[in-house]
Amino acid sequence: MVSSLTHYVDTGGVSDHVFALFHLLGLKLAPRLRDFPDRRLACFGKPSMWKGLTPIMGKLINEEVILSHWDDVVRLVASVKNGSVKPSALLRKLGIYRQQNRLYLALGEIGRIERTLFMMDWTENPQLRQECQAGLSKGEAEHTLAKAILPILRGAYMIGHSDVQQKCAMALNLVIAAIIYWNTIYIDKAVYHLRRVGKLHDQGLLKHVSPWAGCISTSTGDYVCSSGAAECSNELPLHLSKARKWT
Repeated sequence: MVSSLTHYVDTGGVSDHVFALFHLLGLKLAPRLRDFPDRRLACFGKPSMWKGLTPIMGKLINEEVILSHWDDVVRLVASVKNGSVKPSALLRKLGIYRQQNRLYLALGEIGRIERTLFMMDWTENPQLRQECQAGLSKGEAEHTLAKAILPILRGAYMIGHSDVQQKCAMALNLVIAAIIYWNTIYIDKAVYHLRRVGKLHDQGLLKHVSPWAGCISTSTGDYVCSSGAAECSNELPLHLSKARKWT
């Protein structure tokens, strides 16, 4: 089942520690693993207990390190849950001395368990594979749309100043949101028209329609601020304000 709590990523966005954090936070990670055949399953007990799976079994799960650091893992996840620490910063700090950091090892062992369960589900569930591919396609569509808009901003991200980069990112997200909103309205009008004239023969095709399609919109024109226009234009970097006329 596709859920807003499911995160679809490619191989580069996944690790055993990420698997662990997603599970402990009540979220679902659904990665498309490029090196799936090379990954090994984790198991409790001896690999020989799982007859027929021995060739794809990896090392045993270290139960001792999980049990001895479970309270620390819970506190760590609670800190992420309440926003006290960012997951990326947390994993980066834990990974500095990964071999000596027992908490890092415990989190990795939990992640190995979750990754193993996911890999078995992936192997047996074609629907999961289809949903993952569809989720990744939506993400790629977002990136494609952003790349189509970014040249209009005349290299706004080619600036080292973090404040200017943040404003450029906010401006890009605003334009993307406006395009999605526009596309959604007119896709709805198109669907209504097709229904009215009796030309919408397959309702099931609608789930494949996405408002991310940038080709529906044009990326040229003026952006008009109905209020606070002066402040808006003054806040923009020079090259960004040249790329758009603010009135």
